[in-house]
Amino acid sequence: MSSKILVVGSSNTDMVIKTNHLPRPGETVIGGTFFMNPGGKGANQAVAIARLGGSVSFICKTGSDIFGHQSQQLFEEEGIDTSYIFSDDQHPSGVALITVDEKAENCIVVASGANANLLPKDLLLAAEAINQADIILMQLEIPMDTVEYVADIAFKAGKKVILNPAPAQPLSSSLLHNLFIITPNETEAEMISGVKITDDASAAEAAKAIAAMGVQYVVITLGAKGALIYAKENGDSIDLIPSPKVEAVDTTAAGDVFNGGLAIALSEGRSLKDAVCFACKAAAISVTREGAQSSVPYRNEVDVFFDL
Repeated sequence: MSSKILVVGSSNTDMVIKTNHLPRPGETVIGGTFFMNPGGKGANQAVAIARLGGSVSFICKTGSDIFGHQSQQLFEEEGIDTSYIFSDDQHPSGVALITVDEKAENCIVVASGANANLLPKDLLLAAEAINQADIILMQLEIPMDTVEYVADIAFKAGKKVILNPAPAQPLSSSLLHNLFIITPNETEAEMISGVKITDDASAAEAAKAIAAMGVQYVVITLGAKGALIYAKENGDSIDLIPSPKVEAVDTTAAGDVFNGGLAIALSEGRSLKDAVCFACKAAAISVTREGAQSSVPYRNEVDVFFDL
């Protein structure tokens, strides 16, 4: 039986345009298909955990508007515990503008809205959710003060805190010390470590530098190549987990699906290596589909998926 997972993070509505190439500064590009999807890194991760069979609660803040009301309804339909979703009368719900090119690469601009107003004082009202969770997953689309507050009280309570440090920004030593696992991509790992990643060896060097800052385990996601695991407690052990080979259509929520898959696999008592392998499979399925939450696979899809 899996243990309980809490996601603390953002909820957005994604507005997506498909186009041949991403625009350069000052360039106007005529795009193709436009569609709207529920998104936000926190929401994507919560949905991923729910669809992959996990018991998950979600703490976020939405505006008191149609986007916020729709998000709440969708979370409930996914089976997510929405008891601690806060409504903000002063700020609109978050919105993300996403452009996806023909190679499935994307660029994203986010208007945080109510996400930026999820404050530590709100978390005081959700202490029970933190106490009941075994694993707490966060990202950086909410205020850093809130992330640091949750990580501190969760660490002191013996919880396992996973941080997906996206979008990239500086992290305090106290926050890093409170983390069980950090899951940066290559760009984020470079920013945190100061090490330029050009190959597996430099990725391992970056992971080692991050671990030296106080994090127990470092998992660097490497896109189509898979992920690198660094565990300082095992004599600087390094594992490279390959990703299944697929034809990518849209990579928008791949990192979020990876983190959700990692959390649910760990909650089931799997080893970190097995959990990362499971997460890679889930993320690989997601990039074969368009959209954020619409691309998230269900558990039976991941269980039968393998790399040919």
